[in-house]
Amino acid sequence: MNIKEMTGLEILKAMMQGQIPPASISEIIPMQPKKIEQGNVEFVVKADQRHLNPLGGVHGGFAATVLDTVTGCVVHSALEAGIGYGTIDLNIKMCRPIPKNQDLTAIGHLINISKNLAISEGRIMDSNGKIYAHATATCMIIRA
Repeated sequence: MNIKEMTGLEILKAMMQGQIPPASISEIIPMQPKKIEQGNVEFVVKADQRHLNPLGGVHGGFAATVLDTVTGCVVHSALEAGIGYGTIDLNIKMCRPIPKNQDLTAIGHLINISKNLAISEGRIMDSNGKIYAHATATCMIIRA
């Protein structure tokens, strides 16, 4: 399997199916892809003891990393083979504290994509749809 010849969607689906290894950040921030479609992604995420700030709450970097992941992956899902991307702006709103040791859902949705830029949004929610954090991202499309 040559990832340079695969579309972004094919790469993400191959990761989800275990055909290629996941990004190493998922060892530090537990993120498991649950649904991958062009323009929409869904991950299961869980903060644990490793993600706490000095006061014992889940550090904001947990939500920031998860939201950067889903907003980036949803952009990747729309890219042709050999095309890359990079986040150039990530705007996050923390709505409430992220709970520890609870499965949450992180979703990404593609808002717009052009030749050079893509705009996406992401959310971290619980099973009842309560939003814990929201983000919008702008990604640069990197063509060889």
